[in-house]
Amino acid sequence: MASATTVIQDIPERERPAPPSGDRRAVALAAPYYLLAALAVTLWLWRDPASRTVAGNPYDADQLAWFLRYDATAIAHGHLPALITTAMNAPRGVSVMWNTFMLLPGALLTPVTLLLGPQTALNVFMTAGFAGSALAMFAVLRRWAVSGPAAALGGAVYGFSPAVLHSAIGHYDLQFAVLPPLIIHVVLRLATGRAGPVRGSTVRGGLWLGLLVTAQLFITEEILAVTAIAGFVLVAVLAASRPRAVPAAARRVGIGLGTAAGVTAVIAGYPLWVQFFGPLRQHGSPFMLDYFKNDLSSFVVPSSYQLFHTTGSAAAAARYQGSLPEYLGYLGWPLLVVLAGAAIACWRRLPARAAAVACVVLGVFSLGGTLLFGGHHHPAIKLPWYWLQGLPLLESALPDRFCLVADGAAAALLAFAVDAAVPAFAAFAARRHRCLGLSRLSAGWRPAAVVLAAAVLAALPIVPKPLPVAAAAPVPYGWSAAFAALRLSPSASVLVVPVPMSTFTEPLRWQADTGEPRSLVGGYFMGPGPHGRGYIDGNGTPPAGLYLNAMWTFSQAGPPQAAGGKVPNAPPSATGYLPVKSVTNTKMREQIRAWKVSAVVAVATPGSRLGRYLTAILGSPAVATGDVTAWRIPR
Repeated sequence: MASATTVIQDIPERERPAPPSGDRRAVALAAPYYLLAALAVTLWLWRDPASRTVAGNPYDADQLAWFLRYDATAIAHGHLPALITTAMNAPRGVSVMWNTFMLLPGALLTPVTLLLGPQTALNVFMTAGFAGSALAMFAVLRRWAVSGPAAALGGAVYGFSPAVLHSAIGHYDLQFAVLPPLIIHVVLRLATGRAGPVRGSTVRGGLWLGLLVTAQLFITEEILAVTAIAGFVLVAVLAASRPRAVPAAARRVGIGLGTAAGVTAVIAGYPLWVQFFGPLRQHGSPFMLDYFKNDLSSFVVPSSYQLFHTTGSAAAAARYQGSLPEYLGYLGWPLLVVLAGAAIACWRRLPARAAAVACVVLGVFSLGGTLLFGGHHHPAIKLPWYWLQGLPLLESALPDRFCLVADGAAAALLAFAVDAAVPAFAAFAARRHRCLGLSRLSAGWRPAAVVLAAAVLAALPIVPKPLPVAAAAPVPYGWSAAFAALRLSPSASVLVVPVPMSTFTEPLRWQADTGEPRSLVGGYFMGPGPHGRGYIDGNGTPPAGLYLNAMWTFSQAGPPQAAGGKVPNAPPSATGYLPVKSVTNTKMREQIRAWKVSAVVAVATPGSRLGRYLTAILGSPAVATGDVTAWRIPR
């Protein structure tokens, strides 16, 4: 009797989702096509996958390459990566759980990282992100009784959406959006009773949910939080639509969530404890509150990364305050109009209604706390996120990233609408065949073809073009030879000049490509600053480090020859282009001793301005080879 009150039995027959036959075969058939599309988008990367990265964000790309090398090195030595490590930011170290650790991808891609290099592994991961995200949405839609063509379109809209596309500009952890649709699917199965009428089936659903949540936790926590909010919105719509089913659904969801929490606690409990209660714990967001939010105009202004754009629209998108990697809102006028029409026409259908509400709510959240329109701030116009952004955990979320899941809701709504429109169009064509000559379109495969063609036309503005590429910072000539000659112990930390920081990430790339040094001073990371609040680069780079970076930038010999005489990553606003205070030789020696390093390795020749300066401080170099000069530091 209890099962008679479930949500699924409360849904009319035409709305009731039932698993279609041949699901696995359909997924297997769709996979190669999505993979081909992913290869088309990443085409230029595969001309030289070991050294090519997506243009526009070298800093995050270097950081993620470093973490892949860090994961792979630990696993190659037969253990999991340490959660607190001095491999970066020695001697204090970093807490990897507060950073883009990507333990799960790093572990799975270890063979690729060790054999072909971390950039190749990142390119494999990105390609899998496009194809896998589309395939995951396709599989979920098929499980909810969506036809094959409509599900294929929905999968493509999600997996190659502008939000996923722009996340590929250095944000590899966000671009891999495979798991959110699967997590939502399991939650909805629990809420509607599709996981099974018996307690064992609910527990089994909870086990799957726990595994998916844990997997997402070890990719990126932020998208897990956004997915949880989306799941809450969807379940709330179900509850409001079928109030009589709430008691039974609440029991199922409670059992499933309890089981999932147990699974996550067993697998990820210790890493989470280290993150929130262990050394180097932090609180708050390192980013400016209400900064990374969607501009309202961005929903209809395409960037240069879309196939269909204008010079004006690309320039407008490039002016977005959060930069292109965070330009996640675009969907285009045609698709927005179709989605609005679909929400109105299909409102009585519960799956479409839930998807429409989730899409709108998440889209509004993505606008942040106050309105940004056309690049102009309107602080007097408060939006819903204004009252949520200060809550615990939510204060660390970047609002614009809600679009990564909002686009999934939009894709689902589009797929539901296509299936609903086919019989409606067939009936319309049959009624109007005499006056409009539509009799041919009222039967067989033709109604579906017409409706699908219209939906494809609406989605055309979001079609991506192949991602532009740039060369990753090459390893300086003589780098590996210098470390071989130094013969440092595995525990030795090294001061590399330029000192790595958020705007000088090349040393992280060199370490990722070669595995040397094992431990370095500085880095690009999130860490606790004053009073334990999270900041980029933690307490920041000391004045001595800034002075060394400025001297490296303007050294007479210039940057490494391989960099073409240009500073590879530093923009005009970066340290090195700004005035920095001079540091006395005594202060420099004191800072080097405070860093507790065993060697100083400078990417500069002995006769360069930087080489002469370090020689005056440290004495004659122990090694000088190629573009690298190194000094041993007695301890």
